Amino acid sequence: MAFPEVSTAIISQFEAIVGNEHVILDEEKRLEYAHDKTEDYSFLPAMVVKPGTTSEVSRVMQLCNEHRIPVTARGAGTGLAGSALPTHHGIVLSMERFNKILHIDELNLQAIVEPGVITEVFQNAVKEKGLFYPPDPASKGSCFLGGNLAQNSGGPKAVKYGVTRDYVLNLEVVLPTGEVIWTGANVLKNSTGYNLTQLMCGSEGTLGIITKIVFKLRGYPQKNVLMLIPFVTNEEACRAIAAIFTAGIQPSGVEFFERIAAMQTLEYCEKVLNSPVTTSFPDNMDAYLLCELDGNDEEVLMRDAERVMNVVEKFQAGEILFAESAAQKDELWKVRKNISPAVNWFTLTKSEDVVVPRANLPKLISGIKEIGRRYGFNTVCFGHLGDGNLHVNVLKEQIPDSDWETKIPEGIGEIFKLTVSLGGTLSGEHGIGIAKRPYMPLALSATNLELMRGIKKVFDPNGILNPGKIF
Repeated sequence: MAFPEVSTAIISQFEAIVGNEHVILDEEKRLEYAHDKTEDYSFLPAMVVKPGTTSEVSRVMQLCNEHRIPVTARGAGTGLAGSALPTHHGIVLSMERFNKILHIDELNLQAIVEPGVITEVFQNAVKEKGLFYPPDPASKGSCFLGGNLAQNSGGPKAVKYGVTRDYVLNLEVVLPTGEVIWTGANVLKNSTGYNLTQLMCGSEGTLGIITKIVFKLRGYPQKNVLMLIPFVTNEEACRAIAAIFTAGIQPSGVEFFERIAAMQTLEYCEKVLNSPVTTSFPDNMDAYLLCELDGNDEEVLMRDAERVMNVVEKFQAGEILFAESAAQKDELWKVRKNISPAVNWFTLTKSEDVVVPRANLPKLISGIKEIGRRYGFNTVCFGHLGDGNLHVNVLKEQIPDSDWETKIPEGIGEIFKLTVSLGGTLSGEHGIGIAKRPYMPLALSATNLELMRGIKKVFDPNGILNPGKIF
């Protein structure tokens, strides 16, 4: 679909809506909005518009719909699938001014927030009141809640507490045509028609612009135990994960990473973050699990930790390290959460996040390594294996550019085929965007895709909102 250029007259109308200072035309500043954390993609928008109210978003969308101008909503730019890149140019609608926590309702365990609030800022604000917002993406210190919702982000806590969509009760949304709706109600149960709230979760900004979010909250767990468990092989670590859950244990996090991921991250922490890690990682081990248990009864947690130990001793595991202090716990989580930036510090990557049933993880990870050997690429694997979600970073290293753009995507396609054959699918939390768009027919039938296109058409008849994503 061809879209018109943004004229000077239309630019003046945008400036009248949001103010001159909130319309960016300077090319150097626009370049900051041309990319995210997805490989080295870059798409320069014609302009960047920063609305500050729902009314302003509505008027901007009305103007864009009238003139068929493509609009790409953007949060913090931490995405890994290119979901918020302006591939059709047009305008980037930056939500960075929507950064207020509007209300925390302690009686009903709810909060109303704007989409530009940083995830960790929100978590800390509710924690001060003894409340808990569990979704915990690795980029929580910089990513926005609206982006989390658009991608249906998860993180380490998802294995016990669920993902972003499990905490969304209601949304204020501006449709591509400018109408403003609430998608649901601020209640815990709702069987009143189609669930538009859940439809928006994971829609990658293709159906509407979220301007307010109503989250449900939980009480904050007061105690936790964290164990670092080394394994001789990746496959043994994966087999142990399934056994932990089969034994009836419910960890609050089960994170996996390979030795190469740990070693690169240790170097990254020292040389880039200037924050050396003092905890030693056992040698002669190829894989590690971080297993966390949380709750309010320390005796129960310790009994569950003993049960975990009894399970893993049946596998080829090394000596288990119990984090002895809050500082050591923080340090271990620092290693896990910096794996992705550390690997990308070493080399350009293609970052995937496939998901399969837990019992199929050993076949998945061994198959990925075999595919890499056939296609000539190395991988660093890590992720939330408690819920079957494996992050696969394909490393460019010395691969020629021509192979990187042609041969390597074929190998990634083989990884996706393997994933689907094991009962899984293409993404657990990164989304589809543009990076995985070519592979969608591997996971979904033509009928599924046509239904999705039909939904898109109903919400966005002129196809202006985040065009070129998912399909």
